[in-house]
Amino acid sequence: MSIFTNDPLQIIVFQSYGTNNHFYARGRALEDENINLESNNFFRLLINTWKRFESDEIKNTSLTITFSNNFTITTKTNENGYFVVDEKIEGLSELANSEGWLHFTVSFTNEHVGRKINLKNKFPGKLLIPKQTAEFGVASDIDDTILHTGVISKLKWKLLINTFFRAPFKRKALKGSSDFYSLLHLGKSGKNANPIFYVSHSPWNLYRYLDSFLQKNSFPKGAILLRTMKSMFHKNKDEKPQKQKEIINILKTYPTLPFILIGDAGEHDADIYMEIVKNHPERIKAIFLRSVKSERRISRIKTLIENYTEVPFFIVDSSEEAIQIAKTHHFIA
Repeated sequence: MSIFTNDPLQIIVFQSYGTNNHFYARGRALEDENINLESNNFFRLLINTWKRFESDEIKNTSLTITFSNNFTITTKTNENGYFVVDEKIEGLSELANSEGWLHFTVSFTNEHVGRKINLKNKFPGKLLIPKQTAEFGVASDIDDTILHTGVISKLKWKLLINTFFRAPFKRKALKGSSDFYSLLHLGKSGKNANPIFYVSHSPWNLYRYLDSFLQKNSFPKGAILLRTMKSMFHKNKDEKPQKQKEIINILKTYPTLPFILIGDAGEHDADIYMEIVKNHPERIKAIFLRSVKSERRISRIKTLIENYTEVPFFIVDSSEEAIQIAKTHHFIA
């Protein structure tokens, strides 16, 4: 915590997931540097980007988590201001709403720090607990699967421009993608609230940016799973991609729930998803990959899945095509 600033304190609680007896929450305590997500001014966007990645974290500080029944637990932030709570707590489903969302608050345990604390020191958190009636879960990539990023552009210049110089309300969702996800969320019966998990290689610094994009484009609410900046630059060559590890953790958390995996043909989603199917047979109902404007990449994927029979595997050019396939396979009404 810097002693040369009077910026108020805040806690950003990431939308996570759990079960009736497993509370798993993540977030970060930071100084509030007034990042305006609604601004479209070029210089303001540049300043916002700087603030996201040059954040002033609140290190090694105690936090209190309070549930609607006034039950509390405590945790502590690490050297980068992050906190992770992984606790066995019974009866969480009874506190969740009809959509399966458990609401709680996170507060700085010590309110007397000589600094303003936003939101009267009650920062809202949400935890997804899938309903017993869920037919399947959806684990989806974000970049170029539902959000135009330009990740496959030469030197990734489009990705940099889109991320740094475009406000979330100016970013384009792939046409019809929110309709597709909403139908999957409703499922075959049209009312089952199938859980959605948005899994991306983006850093947690972009959490509020991506959350704002999802809300403004009417995507169903779901857990948002990103990664730390440290994990982006300190990767062991034998280590599995963060996206793969997150999906495996989700499968382990819900051992009886089948999943649909959605990604794009631009990077390595096909390889990651096929390995997940290999190591977790009978857990995946289908794989959908968004086509990309790269004949070389599409040709590689088509060769990869030419004789693939483990699960239905679809490369789709549009959301309309994905919706028709989902209807044919009785994933949606």
